[in-house]
Amino acid sequence: MKLQFLGTGSGMPSKQRNVSGLALDLPKATWLIDCGEGTQHQMLYTKIKPRKVTAVWVTHLHGDHVFGLPGFLSTRSALDGTDALTVYGPKGMKKWLEGTFRVTGSHLGYELSVIEYSDGDTFEQDGHHVTVRKLEHRFPSYGFRINGPEKRGTLRVDKVRELGIPSGPIYKTIKEEERFEFEGKWYDSKEYVTEPTPGKVVAILGDTTPCDQAQLLAQGADLLVHEATFMENERSLARKYGHSTTREATSLAKACSVGKLIVTHISARYVGREEEFEREVVSDFPSSLVATDFLEYTVGD
Repeated sequence: MKLQFLGTGSGMPSKQRNVSGLALDLPKATWLIDCGEGTQHQMLYTKIKPRKVTAVWVTHLHGDHVFGLPGFLSTRSALDGTDALTVYGPKGMKKWLEGTFRVTGSHLGYELSVIEYSDGDTFEQDGHHVTVRKLEHRFPSYGFRINGPEKRGTLRVDKVRELGIPSGPIYKTIKEEERFEFEGKWYDSKEYVTEPTPGKVVAILGDTTPCDQAQLLAQGADLLVHEATFMENERSLARKYGHSTTREATSLAKACSVGKLIVTHISARYVGREEEFEREVVSDFPSSLVATDFLEYTVGD
């Protein structure tokens, strides 16, 4: 899974950071996580193809996370995108999109499905398993735990050759089927293949203050994407607006033993103070990055 950050600011765009938008590039598809105003414009500076986007996952309905969505969906149609697309969002998502398209006279040339999720819902999309959890914000906000598919084990060629099996198409059968037949005898394939490798886990949180649900999403994740709207000395502002600080993000990463932390949704008040902001994050959790627009990060192979 490769992540590309299209917008890493909070509230409103700045010259340095657009509002929330994140692309998740999978082997056979691309997802968007949130689609704030200007997200499709940011995509013009990347290799992301709108027609390849199969799903949009919306963390919550605040404007800086969704105002770019109708435009993106319309542009995808104008670019001759014909494959179906699913938008996952909280209650109100469907009504808002239908009303926007109706009032603006917009028509899509592909099948659009809108699924409104609830806390604890799970989904299978493009071979990945997604769990949704409700977070704590001034407005209903959610996070996603994305489990990638497990990687098949490799063929234990030495054991296969002990049976006298020559290399050929049967090797593929052994790797992909539960049982295989050789010279009239059946064998269990698992005895001749190494254990599968668990899929990578990415946790992506919407706007939130620290909460138990965030821990459920982040526990043991290979990558945690967490908002850090404010630095630690402005925790009172974080509470006022329902956000987290740098140290609250790093504390969660440490408590949940995540492999990598990327903080995003950063207030424009820190323009010109980027080094100070980054130092506070990395000093508390060295395996951290402060997201910038167009940052790319790959999880796994």
